[in-house]
Amino acid sequence: MSNLKSVLSKELAQRQQQQLYRQRQIRQSPPEPLVKINGKNYLGFCSNDYLGLAHHPEVIQAAQTAAKTYGVGASASHLILGHHQVHHELEQKLAAFTGFPRALLFCSGYMANMGVINALIGTGDRVFHDALNHASLLDGAWLSQGSSTRYPHNDLPALNTMLTTEQNYSRRLIITESVFSMDGDMADIPAIIDIATQHKAWTMIDDAHGLGVLGSHGGGIRQHLGLQPEQLDIYVGTLGKALGTQGAFVAGSDELIEWLIQRARSYIYTTALSPILAAATLTSLKIVQQDNDRRQHLQSLIAYFRQLAEAAGLPLENSLTAIQPIIFGAVETTLAAADYLASKGILVSAIRPPTVPKNTSRLRITLSAAHTKSQVEQLVEALSEIHIKSP
Repeated sequence: MSNLKSVLSKELAQRQQQQLYRQRQIRQSPPEPLVKINGKNYLGFCSNDYLGLAHHPEVIQAAQTAAKTYGVGASASHLILGHHQVHHELEQKLAAFTGFPRALLFCSGYMANMGVINALIGTGDRVFHDALNHASLLDGAWLSQGSSTRYPHNDLPALNTMLTTEQNYSRRLIITESVFSMDGDMADIPAIIDIATQHKAWTMIDDAHGLGVLGSHGGGIRQHLGLQPEQLDIYVGTLGKALGTQGAFVAGSDELIEWLIQRARSYIYTTALSPILAAATLTSLKIVQQDNDRRQHLQSLIAYFRQLAEAAGLPLENSLTAIQPIIFGAVETTLAAADYLASKGILVSAIRPPTVPKNTSRLRITLSAAHTKSQVEQLVEALSEIHIKSP
């Protein structure tokens, strides 16, 4: 008889002892700030629905109409019979929105990152990661046949040194998030582009937490920084955050997209994204472009939170985005803080290793345009009642 059960039982018990055991919460309400979890009502600050579009009536209506028109599932992969007209239209709209020649849909951000890295990197190639890159980016490199290394977070002199000394590779790819998912700070994309140009390396930017939020019309990091499309080799955006739906896309040159269609395994060998989600995203994309009030309100909430938090003596990080972490360091104190907030009817995620480095456990607060100033006041008041020491 296999000993799988006993081995896993011991390892699960060890995770529980280390307070690293993860448990799912059952949500019983729509994606709004006021949520019902496991039968209890909370004010939530842990959603990536940055513009409050996941429950927008027009987005819901678009999904309902699409279900009647296309059915529920795509029924096949994109390269068999699953590429619907609505997918094609969404790809065209996303390309125009982000300023790139073409875009390619994936079922998730994880699949997009896995697909593009594995399609481009192989034996004899090298990936250079920011140390705080998302797991999907790290996994994409690890599962490719190339090698990878990580430079210290936002340490571009270190990146430059690595590229100077590590030249014996056929292809070299620099990968970074635009807005880092657990810290909320931003990468210096122009400087990274300069380094890549100097060393004839490629750049890949994951704009998961910038798309829809950054830029005068929500066009993301490129629009925010005034960069030209040709300055970015590979651009990845997700649909399940500020756009409020689900899925992801890769944007870039015509040649890049054609290559991914031929070689990206996570695109080729899976059922296409539901046409319902594609139609819903077309509507949310239109709202993002036209409704600047949502972005302005979100920015005002970010500034208001930081103003109140600083006045309350809370240890803030260097983030001007919707992601506002408060780092406790120890797992135990982070969990205790999250439990205290829950007792006050406020839900904030306690983020622990391995999601973040050891001794940097934190409360990951995320703000949304759906929040109000009074709700932010309620959050800061509860946080101020917790004795927080910087790690």
